[in-house]
Amino acid sequence: MAFSPEFLDEIRARIGLADLIRGRVRLTAKGREFQGLCPFHNEKTPSFTVNEQKGFYHCFGCGAHGGVFDFVMQSEGLSFRDAVEKLAADAGLQVPVDTPEERDRARRRQTLHDVMEVAAAYFEKTLRMPEGKTASNYLRGRGVDDPAIARFRLGYAPDSRSSLKAALGREGIGEELMAEAGLVISPDEPGRSSYDRFRGRLMFPITDRKGRVVGFGGRILGDGEPKYLNSPETPVFQKGRLLYGLPLAAKAARDQRALLVVEGYMDVIALAQGGFENAVAPLGTALTEDQIGELWKLVDEPVLCFDGDAAGGRAAVRAAERALPLLRGGKGLRFAELPSGDDPDTLITREGSDAIARLLAGAAPLSAFLWRTETRGRTTATPEARTALWTRLKDRTQQIADPDMRSQFRNAFRATLWPKRETGARFGRNAGLGRNRPPAMAPAPAESPHATLTQVDPLSVAAKTLLAILINHPEFFNEVEDDIGTVGFGSAPLDGMRQELISILSGAVSSDPDTIRSMLMERGLSAGIKDLFGDDLIRTSQFIKVGASRRQVKSAWDECFRVLKDAAAKGEMDGSAPVQEYSEAEWEKWLARKRMMLNQPED
Repeated sequence: MAFSPEFLDEIRARIGLADLIRGRVRLTAKGREFQGLCPFHNEKTPSFTVNEQKGFYHCFGCGAHGGVFDFVMQSEGLSFRDAVEKLAADAGLQVPVDTPEERDRARRRQTLHDVMEVAAAYFEKTLRMPEGKTASNYLRGRGVDDPAIARFRLGYAPDSRSSLKAALGREGIGEELMAEAGLVISPDEPGRSSYDRFRGRLMFPITDRKGRVVGFGGRILGDGEPKYLNSPETPVFQKGRLLYGLPLAAKAARDQRALLVVEGYMDVIALAQGGFENAVAPLGTALTEDQIGELWKLVDEPVLCFDGDAAGGRAAVRAAERALPLLRGGKGLRFAELPSGDDPDTLITREGSDAIARLLAGAAPLSAFLWRTETRGRTTATPEARTALWTRLKDRTQQIADPDMRSQFRNAFRATLWPKRETGARFGRNAGLGRNRPPAMAPAPAESPHATLTQVDPLSVAAKTLLAILINHPEFFNEVEDDIGTVGFGSAPLDGMRQELISILSGAVSSDPDTIRSMLMERGLSAGIKDLFGDDLIRTSQFIKVGASRRQVKSAWDECFRVLKDAAAKGEMDGSAPVQEYSEAEWEKWLARKRMMLNQPED
């Protein structure tokens, strides 16, 4: 029988070429390709290459060449039909029966592609006509230029019950095909005529991986619900398997080895205009398993850049949950955290491409995202808290099917909860913020869920203290401007906050701490502010709180500044300084002594 191109494409999409070949050949990554010893002739030096993205293998020794079907045919001696049936079974697909009905469905699928192309051209044309002026003005107001309109083939569906229906009819397309393509709605009531599905909407054509139009997303321009309307499921449109902008983003993603996943059509377009042509979006739903598979065909670790609101947070968590069972060596996700209330479109419009670049550079791996999700800023200083957190993290990792990957995640979480590090002070009396520091304790075995070690990084505590002083006491900046400008912080996020603070406080700004916090948050540092003032030492220190005396503030500043200066002189600002570890009992004793000292009345 003749298999349809769509069926063969679906097999190729589900069966990774490199994964298929790894069953017979040990492959080593070489740039964008894999290399190994050819399975079709004896050789000692690898000359067999696999290009996953282009979907072929080639041996420079014997000339063997082909794709997934060729490899099975050559390696197992099967016919093409048998190779297709074997791979279909591996992919969980049912081989279509070669019947007149199936051949008719294949012809109709091809016809549906033609119908969708005619509809897309009609919407594009209408956008440029007087009736499309409202949509054109909307796009101009959102900063979308003509090249972007043409690149994404944006269009307009007139606010009419039958304008598209009439246009398709003039092209000889029957109403039955229009309905099957999801372009018109046929009422259940007898005697009522069909009408256009999309009316008064800005139109976003949705394409398959070959770039063929298979569906539409429509945004309403006036009042009404829903705000966005997608095509219904059809023989050529399954929204859970498609990603908006994928064919346009594929080349940039391969070239840059990076792929961004955002929530909306306008986010994709805004990023493309800002130089990030490697962005895609799911179609109004949570990221599905099939869509994650599509992402991994292009890059190993796509970056999820969802909106900075509660819905975006929930979407990120759902994506992480769906990715866990699919994880395997080299494949993962990263998560960028947008400022509260922002989406990629508003952020790049307001702050430019550099803001997106910084956001992506700080994207957290899936393991760190899970840790953040489960801790939610809560401390883990008690045995009960650590045990409860460990239970939640184990439940998460249990979803990972790959045993090696599951083990790696658990080891990383275990090491974070119960670290095994070398102890010993490197900063003399300044370690742990100076005087009366608790003694270093040998860490308990990592396997013990009841070990309670609290980490203190002297450099981090010193840097955070200086930042908190400047935020809570902006008027103190004039006295220490030379100090803060001559020492760097070992942590990139903290040093970034230092630079933003210098920028803010060097100008004529309010001396109100709340105003300074708000200005930092407006510059994308909401998470950093939350982390800074959520630190137990910062939160409980009487020397740096709002209302502390100048003597207290200066005492804390001088001590912490000396810690950083000493570390810089010794070359210890590269993040290699050991984290001090204390038992919970010793930690509480030290805190009690420190708090008593901080609360002493002034002379």
